[in-house]
Amino acid sequence: MSKFNKKKDAALPAVNTASLPDIVFMLLFFFMTVTVMKDSTLKVENVLPNATEIKKLEKKDRVIYIYVGKPTREYEKTYGTESKIQLNDKFADASEVGDYILMERAKKPQELQNVLTTALKVDKEANMGIISDIKQELRKVNALKVNYTTYEGDAFRNLQ
Repeated sequence: MSKFNKKKDAALPAVNTASLPDIVFMLLFFFMTVTVMKDSTLKVENVLPNATEIKKLEKKDRVIYIYVGKPTREYEKTYGTESKIQLNDKFADASEVGDYILMERAKKPQELQNVLTTALKVDKEANMGIISDIKQELRKVNALKVNYTTYEGDAFRNLQ
C-alpha cells in the first residue's frame, strides 16, 4: 500500500489580479447607468393631495414640472408664507410661467415639442387662485396638456 504524505510547505498561491481592471470598469459603468441626478431642489413645501382616479405618466422626458406651495423654512423670511411658484431652482411669478414653458419646450427635440405635458405639483394647502393664474398663462402659450400630480388614496382625506 502507498502512503499519502502531506505537504508541510503548503503556502497559498498568489491572487490573480489580471481581471481586476475589468471588474472595476464593470462597477464603474454599472453606477454610471444606475445613478439618477436630481433636476432641481425643492424650495417649496409640497404635500400632494390624494386622488382615486390616477394614471401614471409613462415617459418622464415629456414632462415639464411646475411646483406650487409655501416656501420652506429657510426661504420663509425672504419670500413670506404665501404660496409661491417654483420653476426649476428659482421662485417665479405667474407671469413668468409662459416664458418658462416656451424655454423648456425649445430645449426638447422637435418631435417631442407637440406632446409635452405640464405637470403641476401643487401643495394641498395652496390657493386655487395661483393655480388659475398658472393655467391662464399655459393657455397663452398653447400648453393645454396639464397633469396634476397626486398620491393614490381616498380623496376625502384631503378635506381633513
